[in-house]
Amino acid sequence: NQLNLFLELTRLKRPIGFMLLFWPCAWGLTLAYDFSKEISLYFYYLVLFFLGSVLMRSAGCIINDITDKEFDKKVSRTKNRPIASGKISIILGSIYSTILCLLALLILINFNYLTIILAFCSMPFAFTYPLMKRYTYWPQLFLGITFNYGLILGWTSIENQVSIAPIIFYLGAIFWTLGYDTIYGYQDIIDDEIIGVKSTSIKFKKNPKKFLFICYSITTLSFIFLGVYMNFNLPSLILGPIIIVSHLFLFQINSFNSKDVGQCLRIFKSNNSFGLLVIIFIILGKLNI
Repeated sequence: NQLNLFLELTRLKRPIGFMLLFWPCAWGLTLAYDFSKEISLYFYYLVLFFLGSVLMRSAGCIINDITDKEFDKKVSRTKNRPIASGKISIILGSIYSTILCLLALLILINFNYLTIILAFCSMPFAFTYPLMKRYTYWPQLFLGITFNYGLILGWTSIENQVSIAPIIFYLGAIFWTLGYDTIYGYQDIIDDEIIGVKSTSIKFKKNPKKFLFICYSITTLSFIFLGVYMNFNLPSLILGPIIIVSHLFLFQINSFNSKDVGQCLRIFKSNNSFGLLVIIFIILGKLNI
């Protein structure tokens, strides 16, 4: 029973959360890595980033649930979460979170000093994000800054310096998260409005597709600009944007219905596939074809 409660508390039964944290790490790593060298190092770092994403996402879920305990009690989708329902105490949840963070630290020390320092610099974003919905309609923006920070870490783990390429990529990824988490927010919009929680879903509820179009346009343009800047080959510069546009615009925006909770969740989960498509775009772009 305690194991099931722990899995529910950390959302490990719903991998979409830690995968959305992992993909930007994998993007930055793939963008920086020289595939003419030993490939085993790439997969070694990929595994480290995956484990780190699982651990930090799990710790973040606990911190979020502790912070939002009183809000979660008033929302139908979250009222049965272990902390909100009282099945797990705040003290035990804090212990779990601390252990997960310490395990993540053991993963982090395998990287170079710059990556370690930059990772610690991201902690204020990770721990303050749950509070943003109380004060601003833009908590999704703070989530984008936090969730995509791994893209910079993936790059520095190989290059040991920050350059313009990962920054371009990072900005585009932030707007990607801003879009998909706005869609996700429509699952709770009725309850959120009643209890006074803020979000971009509420702010743009009169014309959400226009907002999503702006977000995904910036994402697409940043990916195209990145490909040109990194001298990706011509086939990938043609095919990559077509795939990106097809998923973001033709599927996500076209099929989005703010009143269909099930469809909002399906669109949100589809971003896991999008993460893989971007990896393929980067690898193909770096090939000499």
